[in-house]
Amino acid sequence: MKKLYIIPALLLLFSGLVASQDSTDEVVEVSTVEALLALVKEGKTQEQAANSNREAEFMANKNKQASILAAEKRELARQEKIADTLEAEYKKNEGILRVKEEAYQKELGSLVELFGHLQSSAGEAAVQFSGSLTGAEYGQDRVKFLNALTGKMSETTELPTIREIEGLWYELQREMVASGQVVSFTTDVIDVDGETSECNVTRVGLFNAVCDGKYLEYATSKGQYAFLPRQPAGRYTKTASKIGNAEVGDQVKFGVDPTGPTGGSLLANLIQTPSLMERAQQGREVGYAIIAVGIIAVLFAFYKLYSLYMIGTAVRKQANQDAADSANPLGRVLKVGKDNFDKDIDTLELKLAEAIMAERPAIEQGIGFIKIISVIAPLAGLLGTVTGMIVTFQMITLYGTGDPKLMAGGISQALVTTVLGLLVAIPTSLLHSFTQSSARGIISILEEQSTGILAEKAEK
Repeated sequence: MKKLYIIPALLLLFSGLVASQDSTDEVVEVSTVEALLALVKEGKTQEQAANSNREAEFMANKNKQASILAAEKRELARQEKIADTLEAEYKKNEGILRVKEEAYQKELGSLVELFGHLQSSAGEAAVQFSGSLTGAEYGQDRVKFLNALTGKMSETTELPTIREIEGLWYELQREMVASGQVVSFTTDVIDVDGETSECNVTRVGLFNAVCDGKYLEYATSKGQYAFLPRQPAGRYTKTASKIGNAEVGDQVKFGVDPTGPTGGSLLANLIQTPSLMERAQQGREVGYAIIAVGIIAVLFAFYKLYSLYMIGTAVRKQANQDAADSANPLGRVLKVGKDNFDKDIDTLELKLAEAIMAERPAIEQGIGFIKIISVIAPLAGLLGTVTGMIVTFQMITLYGTGDPKLMAGGISQALVTTVLGLLVAIPTSLLHSFTQSSARGIISILEEQSTGILAEKAEK
């Protein structure tokens, strides 16, 4: 009975396994024990066939891998033989090379030092020519030639040819000759805005090049001339214009910078030197105020001197005439004296003193303003100095003393305002002295003439 129970259970289990296969497989329904046994035998037969196929495939791969391994071992043996042959050949060639090098050095002899000088000369010339002013005229092919010659001689495997040595000599000679020439030629020049235009360039040796009255520099990266971002003072650019327009045989003055082919230190310092307007701008607000007040004071002083000169001329002319002219101070004083000549001497003296005092304000008007400006200008300069030093100390507090350029603005203001104050104070002081002396001279003439009137009255 137990066996009968087991068979249906196995039957149900196997039917469930068969039903769980892929939907594409054909579902086999088992209804009897004999069918189940047949199905099991069929599955066992299929598994044995699959195992046999896998074993056959494994053996085939095993034989294939064994043949590959044998082939690789044969190749390894062959390569080892080649390596041994190459190593023996290398040792043989090394010995031959040693013998050849000894023979090369023996044959070279004293030429080693000569070729060393040639190599160093070629290298130095290449560096010099790369930044020379003649680069835009002669081109950069010579620099490439010299660099190739230097590289060739540094390898010590090939000697320079006679033509290459002559080429080095030729380039050196051409550069030496160019250092003493003043030539003009047309080439492309880079403007300040970066655009290129054609210009007639005049090259003065290896020192400077000018175009249209402006100095040029040589842009090594582009192999062209370029206008300096900032030109020196007008007296130098004026000479540059003269040499650019000069004919063959003319002798002209020209500002040459002998310190360098691309501008040099002297020209660079001239360019960096601030102009008069830039120096005034360094004074900032205080400097502007000093300049404005100084200009007003100087103009007013000249105007006052002119008016005093005209008054003095009229007064001196009146002193030589008998008729009193009311258009000048002396004429008005003389008229007062004539009108009051019949009165007593004390009254006449008072009338004349009153007339002179009435003329004095108009004569001395504005002289005090000039004096005030001459006193205030140095004080304003001192104010700018203190302000500039405050700015300098603030920069030191924020950034330290590592970079002097940060303090340059405050120091410039401190120094420039003092200079501006003195430049205003000195001429205004002189002009104040001149105007005051002119006014005193006129008043002295008035007093002299009034004293003469009193003396004439006393005599009568």
